[in-house]
Amino acid sequence: MLNRISNLARSPSDPKVVRTGPSALPTEDRIARGLGWLSIGLGLGEIVMAPQLARALGMRGQEPLLRAFGAREIAAGVLTLSVDKTLGLWARVAGDGVDAAVLAGAMRNGNSKRGNAGLALAMVLGIGALDCIGAKALSARHARRGAPRLYRERSGFPRGVAAARGAGRGYSGGNGHAIGTAITGG
Repeated sequence: MLNRISNLARSPSDPKVVRTGPSALPTEDRIARGLGWLSIGLGLGEIVMAPQLARALGMRGQEPLLRAFGAREIAAGVLTLSVDKTLGLWARVAGDGVDAAVLAGAMRNGNSKRGNAGLALAMVLGIGALDCIGAKALSARHARRGAPRLYRERSGFPRGVAAARGAGRGYSGGNGHAIGTAITGG
């Protein structure tokens, strides 16, 4: 199905996609991609269904907060799908902590929907654990190994700064003007 859609978007001179093979992405990157799309879906749900969510969790009047959480979730999802997947996953972990704190507050004795809030809290903690595991795995996979490179002693000139200082002297450009004298004033 996707092959046909892909072939529709290609120009006639491009080769046709007959079938696709296994993904070249490592497992950590595939997990990050899945969590990114999950984050976007959850965020859209929080924005669109904020009144229903607030009612189900016993958090009436907190709809703007739930919508803000949805926007944060979408932003973390987009970041997770970007080049900097690790930062996106750590943003999801931080967001899960905030969500858990708010849901823990909804577990108060006077809340008639306390059971729903407890179930939502358990789900957030489970997804948070998955986010944390994914973020740690991705951080380890993309971490730099060895000592950091130091570039303090490099000048950017292949033969050093001293050789570069006198390189332009005596050279004349295409119009006969001596470039070295224009630069040095001599």
